[in-house]
Amino acid sequence: MQEILVVDDEIGIRELLSEILSDEGYRVRLAENARDARAFRSRARPDLVLLDIWMPDTDGITLLKEWASSGLLTMPVVMMSGHATIDTAVEATRIGAYDFLEKPIALQKLLATVGRALRHGGEQPQPGLSLASLGRAPLIVDLKQRLERVTNLRTPVLLAGEPGSGIEVAARFLHQRNTPWVTPDNNSALADTPLELLGQAREGTLFLHDLADLSRVEQKGLLLLIAKLDRYNARVICGATRPLPDLVAQGAFDARLYAALAVTTIRVPSLREHREDVPDLANLVLSRMVEAKESPPRQLTTAALNGLRNYDWPGNLAQLQSVVQTLALTAASEQISLDDVNRVLPQEQSAPAPPAATSGLPLDLPLRDARDAFERVYFEHHIAKEGGNISRVAESAGLERTHLYRKLKQLGIRLKRHEEG
Repeated sequence: MQEILVVDDEIGIRELLSEILSDEGYRVRLAENARDARAFRSRARPDLVLLDIWMPDTDGITLLKEWASSGLLTMPVVMMSGHATIDTAVEATRIGAYDFLEKPIALQKLLATVGRALRHGGEQPQPGLSLASLGRAPLIVDLKQRLERVTNLRTPVLLAGEPGSGIEVAARFLHQRNTPWVTPDNNSALADTPLELLGQAREGTLFLHDLADLSRVEQKGLLLLIAKLDRYNARVICGATRPLPDLVAQGAFDARLYAALAVTTIRVPSLREHREDVPDLANLVLSRMVEAKESPPRQLTTAALNGLRNYDWPGNLAQLQSVVQTLALTAASEQISLDDVNRVLPQEQSAPAPPAATSGLPLDLPLRDARDAFERVYFEHHIAKEGGNISRVAESAGLERTHLYRKLKQLGIRLKRHEEG
């Protein structure tokens, strides 16, 4: 039986909703304020929350933000209010609310919204990190403020940062919920059918993971696409993990495209720059695994959290997630210790191989072709080194796993079935 938590300070509304939903076969739990709702959520995860915006102790928007920042917004939440403005509804949706109901609530609309929200909740995997959960360090606060300033603009945005630093997290913050989110699996679509991509992103967002991966033909397609944005009411958000001015100077990146994108450039900090957020991020990843029953109950000790905080995280958020997942699955006891952390974290790298190790690479090719050849050798080396464990390869390379799969496909590296699992 699906469980619904109703949070409203008016007893009449709580009892009415409880009666209606109980008659429909749902198990209903009631909370008269944010304090009671917090207490319930700390014990259990309801399948759906109906949350009033205006409450005397803590308003619903604030409670929604708390759940989002602490990793507890893993169920659909439908906001309710009789006095909310459109701006309030938009803010709630951006934070993570599924929908909004205006009081007095019509019976059919209530049941239809509840049904959709429950289906939506059942279809959704455990959410990844969001900007709300990225941290509270001054650098992250500044990042949020910069993103908020451009949220309602439709101009292209360039997000610059290291691989795995959270570029896609920042991009999704700018994306308007319930509109198309398009991320091409293959950048060749920019060269072959750029306007088809734009059509898919109509009224929504086209996100490109890394501009440094684009060929000159793909760059030309992106430039054409940007010129047509107004016609499709779409927004382009691009990531860049290498300094584009350097690529422009080398002749590897189109100066006109850079000029079109650089107007709104926002830097995403590396994890080592806000390492004070590492303990909260690690606890968040771990709690989500436990809640999703992907791991037995686990807890990071204070020493373990300090060990994680003191590490430099060359692979950034992607590496942190991978390490915590490994700890959750391999720790010998419920308490994850500093010894466990030291066992899982990569040790100091050995001295780099001498230049002769690259002698087999075709150095006389054009830069892009030579880079592809190097990357092919690089990834094949790490796949062999990690015994085909793609999570470990992604960690070593400092890439998000989805980006790694995309890169391997682009380079024509085929994985054996057991490597993909």
